Amino acid sequence: MLKLLIKKEFLTALRDIRLQVSGTVLLILMLTAVLVGRQGQKQIHEEREKAQSAMYDKWVNQGAKHPHSAAHYGQFAFKPKPVLSFLDIGLDNYTGISVFLEAHKQNEILFSAAQDSNGMTRFGEMTAALILQVLLPLLIIFLTFNIFSKEREEGTLRLIHAQGLSMRQLFMGKVWGTYLMVLLIFLPVILMAYLMLDQQSASMDPTVNTKFMLLAAGYSLYFLVFVLLCVLISAFARNSGISLIGLLGLWIISCIILPKATSNLADKVYPTPTQFEFTRTIKEKVRNGIDGHNPSDSRLASLREKVLKEYGVETIEELPVNWSGIAMQAGEEYTDQVYDHEFTKVENIFKEQNKISEWAGFINPYLAVRNLSMSLAGTDFYHHVAFARAAENYRRQFVKVMNKDMELNHKPGVAYGDYKVGEEMWTSIPAFKYDLPDPISILSNQWRSIAALSLWLIGLFFLSSAYAAKIPKL
Repeated sequence: MLKLLIKKEFLTALRDIRLQVSGTVLLILMLTAVLVGRQGQKQIHEEREKAQSAMYDKWVNQGAKHPHSAAHYGQFAFKPKPVLSFLDIGLDNYTGISVFLEAHKQNEILFSAAQDSNGMTRFGEMTAALILQVLLPLLIIFLTFNIFSKEREEGTLRLIHAQGLSMRQLFMGKVWGTYLMVLLIFLPVILMAYLMLDQQSASMDPTVNTKFMLLAAGYSLYFLVFVLLCVLISAFARNSGISLIGLLGLWIISCIILPKATSNLADKVYPTPTQFEFTRTIKEKVRNGIDGHNPSDSRLASLREKVLKEYGVETIEELPVNWSGIAMQAGEEYTDQVYDHEFTKVENIFKEQNKISEWAGFINPYLAVRNLSMSLAGTDFYHHVAFARAAENYRRQFVKVMNKDMELNHKPGVAYGDYKVGEEMWTSIPAFKYDLPDPISILSNQWRSIAALSLWLIGLFFLSSAYAAKIPKL
């Protein structure tokens, strides 16, 4: 009986000319967004790969020079364009694409797409994620707003119940019939997107197939949550008009008002320092020490005494190694501590802001699926921080190699400009490579969003089971 009900509701929705038109338009929009997004992602990724290769070639062919000069000459690290970003652009337009790596400084990741765009960027791009998260739920509303009230108004709901069909069976039939209709629109998009994952995608991200399947599962769960919620509201609404107004109000609150309100709340509760404040704090702590302790002069004097004692000599000139190399590396390591201290504070502020959004997923499933989608697509704040840390670790590695060479090979008494190294040294530093986080780390980072979607699903099924028998028939 339930199978017949599901089939009936599915065919009823399929024959509705309004839904045929709106569903077709939505499907075309999604397929276009996927196709254009994939072409754009491939082009951007290839451009960044070429830029990364060109910058490394420039590093290798910089000519003979002092190793510390090479550390200032520096390198660039370009953020790879994640494969699944063609489905969800996330924060990619705002987080920058490259960072200059040099001695003594941790530079910002610059050149975001938003910097080169007009004000329309703030309204977002027409991506598959935007359509799936915002527009497809709107179609679900038009599929379900009168799914009960129409039969109640026409007097057929009581007749159906009189034939021995329970309201619980009728409710679940309408839910699964509508859900099949949604999947009919969703699956062609997912199939097309999956077919676009070629061998190059696997070489860029070996776990891309797993992430894609998890992304598809997350959206499937979201649609089922929305279908259950809409059918439940429609079942208890007094008439179709009230049902439609209520569901549209729910959509506006969930997809437009709450996301902005949550963002504003997070910024108020956990305000971020300005760039000027951050830069000033870094300079002060490098000069005066963290929390005002161990200023630069004292650090240098203590280091000199320690090194002289270690080598058993009285003056710097008697050292068998180069003092400048030792001092510069010690300065690097202390500066790294300051940057780590300050960057960690800022990162923690952003993490706390993101937690507010994640916890808000328990009252708004749209926020839960949005956070999960960005994370699996590799375009959220977590991935931005992962890239920044990889680039910084690479910077520290090659600067340390330069300073170590200066310490061991630049003998005392040799003029700065007379000591030079060449291509053999430059090629000893491997090209920068960044591996995207694996699915397990992504899911563990997004446990709140997963829990929120799961709780919504369990809760709605429980409410449906508990109150379906009480659905009014008149």
